[in-house]
Order: sequence, then C-alpha cells, then structure tokens
Amino acid sequence: MTRLNNADTFPSLTLQAVGGGTITLPHAVAGSYGVVLVYRGSWCPYCNAQLAAFSRATDTLSGLGVRVVALSVDDEATSAALVAKHHLAFPVAHSADPDAIAQATGAYLNDNPRYLQSTGFVLASDSTVLTAVYSSAAIGRLVPDDVTGFIRYLTTQH
Repeated sequence: MTRLNNADTFPSLTLQAVGGGTITLPHAVAGSYGVVLVYRGSWCPYCNAQLAAFSRATDTLSGLGVRVVALSVDDEATSAALVAKHHLAFPVAHSADPDAIAQATGAYLNDNPRYLQSTGFVLASDSTVLTAVYSSAAIGRLVPDDVTGFIRYLTTQH
C-alpha cells in the first residue's frame, strides 16, 4: 500500500452509486478540479460534519469548477439515509471494498470493524493529485474552506 503523492495519477476505481449505477473515478471528476472524500461511515460525527460542510459549499465549489465525490464502506441504505439527511448533491458511493481502496489510494484501514479512515484528495483536471490528506484516526480531513482557498490560489497562478 503506497500513499498517493502530488503529481501521481489518481487510480481508476469503479464504485456503486447511491441511487443506482456506478461512479468511475477519476473519470467522474475529469476535466475539472476534483475532490474525492473517503469517509469512515455515517456513524462518524466528524464525517457527518465534513459532508454537511461540503454540501453547504456546493455553490462556491461549483463556481470554481470543483466536482466532489464521496465514498465509504457503508451499505446502500445507510449511505442513502446520509445523503438525504445532509441533502448531498454530489455523488456518493457505497459498499466500497476497504482493502481494494486502501491498496489503490493508501488510505488507512481500521481493523475491527473494517472501514477506511478519512482520506481526501484534490485532483487537477487531468486527474493528477494536487494534494492528499490522510488521517489515521477520527480527526484530520479536508474541509471546504481549505479546498476553495487552494483552488483560488491555483487559478491565480496560471
């Protein structure tokens, strides 16, 4: 398991989407800035706060050309309830294989119960990693204010 570094290409992942169908990363965010949020589960208060904050920032992020995708090991019913609770307008994947995601992205794993620790990626339009935030426990994660500030900074540099 290797952590993704800046300038690495984000790996190809196909995930089950809440509401049906699949989400293919990084294709789902290609052509714009992308944010991939791996959250621990709907039971995690920090994850709920993070997802709700990204939901509230949807207009700002969209205005900057940022697409957000979130994923966890939660089953579809649990994930759908979370989407409804926080009115998430971005795609959310469910039933992610924790070992496969950890192998592909370097996300930390919790053993018992088995789930992924919070991990976040900001991707360039060509699907390369601009920054990665890895948490090994409950705290430490991407927040929308940092993402919007970072994207604004990047767009002024080009």
